[in-house]
Amino acid sequence: MESIQAVKQRFGIIGDNPKLNRAIEKAIQVAPTDISVLVTGESGVGKESIPKIIHSLSHRKHNKYIAVNCGAIPEGTIDSELFGHEKGAFTGATQTRSGYFEVADGGTIFLDEVGELPLPTQVRLLRVLENGEFLKVGSSKTQKTDVRIVAATNVEMFEAIEDGKFREDLYYRLSTVEISLPPLRERKNDIHLLFRKFASDFAMKYKMPTIRLDEQATQLLIQYRWAGNIRQLRNVAEQVSVLEQNRSITADTIQQYLPDMGSRLPAVVNKKESSDFSNEREILYKILFDMKSDLNDLKKLTLELMKNGNTEDVREENESLINKIYSKEDTYDTAEEVMEVLQIPEQATPIKPPPTIETKEDPYHFAEEIEEEETLSLHDKELELIKKSLERHKGKRKAAADELGISERTLYRKIKQFDL
Repeated sequence: MESIQAVKQRFGIIGDNPKLNRAIEKAIQVAPTDISVLVTGESGVGKESIPKIIHSLSHRKHNKYIAVNCGAIPEGTIDSELFGHEKGAFTGATQTRSGYFEVADGGTIFLDEVGELPLPTQVRLLRVLENGEFLKVGSSKTQKTDVRIVAATNVEMFEAIEDGKFREDLYYRLSTVEISLPPLRERKNDIHLLFRKFASDFAMKYKMPTIRLDEQATQLLIQYRWAGNIRQLRNVAEQVSVLEQNRSITADTIQQYLPDMGSRLPAVVNKKESSDFSNEREILYKILFDMKSDLNDLKKLTLELMKNGNTEDVREENESLINKIYSKEDTYDTAEEVMEVLQIPEQATPIKPPPTIETKEDPYHFAEEIEEEETLSLHDKELELIKKSLERHKGKRKAAADELGISERTLYRKIKQFDL
């Protein structure tokens, strides 16, 4: 069995952090087996190194190693990419194609960003893990494959399972052994070593002298919170190497290449406490509450119009309510124009207010209460009044508009709206 230090040198891994060493040690230990491995860690921590170590130290090392970025393949084609398809299985399938699981038979497949797999594909993958069988897209013939699967994700898997985005049974099949890589901010002693390695590589690549950090610049790098981890550190090293003519880098210089992450510091937040409506049922209850409130407001406005008519006082008292209800969805320019449409003629018979419906504490009765209140509809009342006025004046719009107290233009628009 190779030592941790030998594996680091072989795969270009820099650092002596205990958590990093433990991750490499676990990879060395599981490599000779066929156990499925799940590599976890933040984006940019170097998760892709672990499956390479596992494959190269396994009995499969002479067979194919295929790395698949699950998040980069469109949902409509990922099944075809992984499992292949038959000719004519879908539009554009002009010939039979072998998928990665068929091509890598006897080897290793690295599924990067496995948390992004769509649910139907997760079902297919679970079958491969359980009995090594899969079906090509458009085929009914079961095929066998002998593939070692190593997966990686930066997603919080238990949250994804709770949200219904990832199958729990698949998670436990993938994570027979879980290897977690630490973020760069937990490897402070490795940051300067990594930066020097990157600076040396870019100096050779671009044929220029290697940049050197002074003490303050080094401390700034160590104390900085690397949200993008090793990938971000490498990017900064490349930018400084290419853009700075002075090869001695100070803290002021390096600060220009470090984005202000103050507003993006991670916080420990309990998702369930981040909102009063953390699940779909509670959100539905809130919507029903809002609908109930709006319907009660509409009821009050309608009753006031029917009792008092379209007076200046009614318009002033209800202006904010009218704007709330009509300004976003309708084409009225002002609250006064809305009130023109809602004008109730003096000869209209006042109606009795509907009985007050007591609010029940049981949230499952909301829908029943709202259904009862919806019988008092402004739309239906308005339509009824316009129909009656037009019938009374034998279709003469001007006379009907005068009786309704609205302009002929408004009445014409309502006739078109209601298809009268």
